Amino acid sequence: MASIKGGSFVPLYGATSEKPVNIPSFTIDVYPVTNIQFLAFIKKYPEYSRSKIKGIFADKSYLAQWTSDFDYGLKNLNNVPVTNVSWFAAKKYCECQGKRLPTMDEWEYVAMADEKRIDARSKKEFNKYILSWYEKPKTYLNPVGQTFRNYWGVYDMHGLVWEWTGDFNSIFLSGESRKDKATDKNLFCGSGSVNATDLMDYAAFMRYAFRSSLKANYTTKNLGFRCAKDLK
Repeated sequence: MASIKGGSFVPLYGATSEKPVNIPSFTIDVYPVTNIQFLAFIKKYPEYSRSKIKGIFADKSYLAQWTSDFDYGLKNLNNVPVTNVSWFAAKKYCECQGKRLPTMDEWEYVAMADEKRIDARSKKEFNKYILSWYEKPKTYLNPVGQTFRNYWGVYDMHGLVWEWTGDFNSIFLSGESRKDKATDKNLFCGSGSVNATDLMDYAAFMRYAFRSSLKANYTTKNLGFRCAKDLK
């Protein structure tokens, strides 16, 4: 895990005020959780295997890419991030490691760093990199650790998979948050981005919009997770 020194920042999107959010020091996994790590977890807790998990905890596509309950297929998928995992399963995994899911603000705080700066959100190159990833297909099949190492020593915050946070649903995008009066949840990406005036607003918006579309039992092929931990 990487140690993250506490600080404060103003989230670019979804903030209810312009006041900085204070982040206490914590630690976070250097890489997203991989298939081989998640396999070890469900072998110990088979109630979270594909055939035994209850429907209230995961939808029908839970671990759909695996060939069976305890087999994800080819060995070259060992270090590929596990995806099609629900929030409930991700939360349980972290708890079993003595950890937890990072909060949304913690995740954003770590993710705003590039290789040299704690906050690189104003850099056009950084935001173009993030947006270019959004357009690339099947990055979720790449091994962990192939994107850049950021200021904190953390990899894959951008460029590999979307990631669950503990409070992913704490901010819901509504008509008011889009500066209009019409709420159309089916168009959260398209209609919500109309008022994004620059690249960093849009890059951040896409993350918040994606989170707001989720429910805790949802699973998707490009959604994984990593764990965090409080400093004692």
